[in-house]
Amino acid sequence: MSRRRAHDEEDGYDRAFRKRRRVSENQEIEDRLESLILRVGEKSTSSLESNLEGLASVLEADLGTFRVKILRILTDCAIKMPEKCTIYTTLVGLLNAKNYNFGGEFVEYMVRTFKESLKSCKWDAARYSLRFLADLVNCHVLSATSLIQLLDNMIDAANEDSVPQVRRDWYVFAILSTLPWVGRELYEKKESALDHLLVSIEVFLNKRSKKHHNALRVWAVDTPHPQEEYLDCLWAQIRKLRNDNWAEKHIPRPYLAFDSILCVALQHSLPTILPPPHHDGYQYPMPWVVFRMFDYTDCPEGPIMPGAHSIERFLIEEHLHSIIEMYHLERKDCAAHLLNFPYKLKIPLEYCIVEVVFSELFHMPTPRYLEIAYGAILIELCKLQPSTMPQVLAQATEILFMRIDTMNTACFDRFITWFSYHLSNFQFRWSWEDWDVCLSLDPEHPKPKFVRETLLKAMRLSYVQRMKEMLPESFTCFLPIKTEPKYKYSQEGAAALPGTAAAHQLVVSIRQKCTPEEVLGVLKDLPNPRPEEEADSRFNPLKIDVFVQTLLNLGSKSFSHSFAAISKFHYVFKILAESEEAQICVLRNMFELWHTHQQMMVVLVDKMLKTQIVECSAVANWIFSKEMTGEFTKLYLWEILHLTIRKMNKHVIKLGGELSEAREKLARADSSSSSSEDEDTTTSKKKQDDTEKPTEDMVERMEERLEAAQADQKNLFLIIFQRFIMILSEHLVRCDTDGRDYNTHWYKWTIGRLQQVFLAHHEQVQKYSSTLETLLFTQDLDPHILEVFHQFVSLRS
Repeated sequence: MSRRRAHDEEDGYDRAFRKRRRVSENQEIEDRLESLILRVGEKSTSSLESNLEGLASVLEADLGTFRVKILRILTDCAIKMPEKCTIYTTLVGLLNAKNYNFGGEFVEYMVRTFKESLKSCKWDAARYSLRFLADLVNCHVLSATSLIQLLDNMIDAANEDSVPQVRRDWYVFAILSTLPWVGRELYEKKESALDHLLVSIEVFLNKRSKKHHNALRVWAVDTPHPQEEYLDCLWAQIRKLRNDNWAEKHIPRPYLAFDSILCVALQHSLPTILPPPHHDGYQYPMPWVVFRMFDYTDCPEGPIMPGAHSIERFLIEEHLHSIIEMYHLERKDCAAHLLNFPYKLKIPLEYCIVEVVFSELFHMPTPRYLEIAYGAILIELCKLQPSTMPQVLAQATEILFMRIDTMNTACFDRFITWFSYHLSNFQFRWSWEDWDVCLSLDPEHPKPKFVRETLLKAMRLSYVQRMKEMLPESFTCFLPIKTEPKYKYSQEGAAALPGTAAAHQLVVSIRQKCTPEEVLGVLKDLPNPRPEEEADSRFNPLKIDVFVQTLLNLGSKSFSHSFAAISKFHYVFKILAESEEAQICVLRNMFELWHTHQQMMVVLVDKMLKTQIVECSAVANWIFSKEMTGEFTKLYLWEILHLTIRKMNKHVIKLGGELSEAREKLARADSSSSSSEDEDTTTSKKKQDDTEKPTEDMVERMEERLEAAQADQKNLFLIIFQRFIMILSEHLVRCDTDGRDYNTHWYKWTIGRLQQVFLAHHEQVQKYSSTLETLLFTQDLDPHILEVFHQFVSLRS
């Protein structure tokens, strides 16, 4: 008995061991297959053709065991490595020639991926899937007829009525961006069907509204390079490609080497694919304007820059954009991959890279990634290619500066931020004398304003003396005056001010580490200078004046000292500044003390918002107040406004996320409690669910909080847009009455800032567009102001 048991146990152990070994062996083979598939097309001692042939044989041998794994890896590669599209289509073509059933399964898998991408609004994945399916026609895996049918269905989706234009635009863009891969094959096999498709696209483009175009341009004029809307530009490139008989010089086509094998393979037909209908919750890609900074005349001798309407320009730019997308979080890898671009010997690579990086930085309405990411990538490019890249970047900076007069206000800000950061990494060296034209221009002109604001931004990364050493003598007028607090209670004539005695007493008390209550005791006898009828027990401007200026002056040594002072006497702020008017008074006093130190003001307002000393609406009203007229066109003021709006937006998004999560938990808990009444569940799990489960009352309170936050957000936007309308309307009426030209520098900056608020926060403003149209942007408004609103609305229409 014992012997048999031992034998059984041993047998069981062997079985388990063999199974485990088999699993680990399978895992090893799977990993090896994945590595082989992912690395095909990389640098190798063998030719690409022999590598593909060898890999196809290996995969075919393993199809029996690893069929699903191979299908999944190939589909992932099609979407995540679009630059190697033709390599993987060739591989699928070779596998289809060897195993027709596998080819059919792969097409089904790819079609499912395409449909799922459309339903889940993964628009890039859908476009890459479509491109891959189209390229399978070149590899004789799919029939051209079934592809044409799919493209026709997509054109039908583009011609639907009562759906947003951005949806229809995307379907046309997806078709046009696929044609460089498959246009030649369709032209040879289905010429009339292809012509019909192109005529349908042309009709669509001619009818299409482009009201959004001006809002998304980097420059307001089309000289020297037209700022084309993306579909118009791609359509011009496709028409030129058609005139060249669909011959392009950029896409590698390894399947041509296997034509004798692929042409005898049986083809599959795509099933009928109908694009999913539109839902209100769908978010489509926004339109954009193609950024152009260089042409062939800007590049020195060497490879020629492809023309603006050559399809090669589109393909190169798309490839460079995809490299940035893949590596933007690793600046060194990103720079290395950009410089190792596969076709670098055929093009002026440095010019193409710089143009693409700036097109991302200046992308409207907002860049894809953090602005500093592009600055960091450009610095790495200069380090890796020191012989050419710094010169090209300097040339680009000169071009941008020359054309700055017509630059979009949001792009003007980004240019300043990038240039000041870039200078700080290269000892602030620049040929400033070349820009001496600034010295004779109106201070509000974009060129002198750019230099002044750049130096102010650079000061945040340096100090005045260093900047003086780096600048020519004539440019020192652009440097800011010394950044120090102007504490009025210690200056000449302070004795005559009503709060001086209390201010001096407050200094002594705070230095002796007094409590907030003791501070209020020092302030309590200060008279209220407001008239009796206006007097409000909660708001005494003199108390706020003495307290704010004294406290911030004592904390003026650094940001940390100021933060510590605000935190310690937070209670006093809350007592003195309950109303919005009192909060504006706090901001005015902060400005009076620190008006020479812009960064300090930005940081202090941010801190006061975080600690809820001031409300967002108070900051907005302060920015548009008469006292700030002299500061109105300065960049830091808009930095403050945007951080205020972002603070409000984040608060609303956070509350919305918490409410959705609570609702999901409640629904989950309700469904699990009803379904598990007769099931035996563990007590600990039940207890955990009970503790996590929110109550109906909690959810109700969260809904109320969210509604209150959304009301505050709507109110903030109404205040901002109403103030913009008031000051712009006053200016336009005054100019009309006086017979003066309205298009002054002040007007350009202000209308540009209005446009910037719309675009930078478009996702949040969009929710209130109907309210804004009803209350503020009515038809009787001046057309110049109304046009900005209409451009904004058309972005998502």
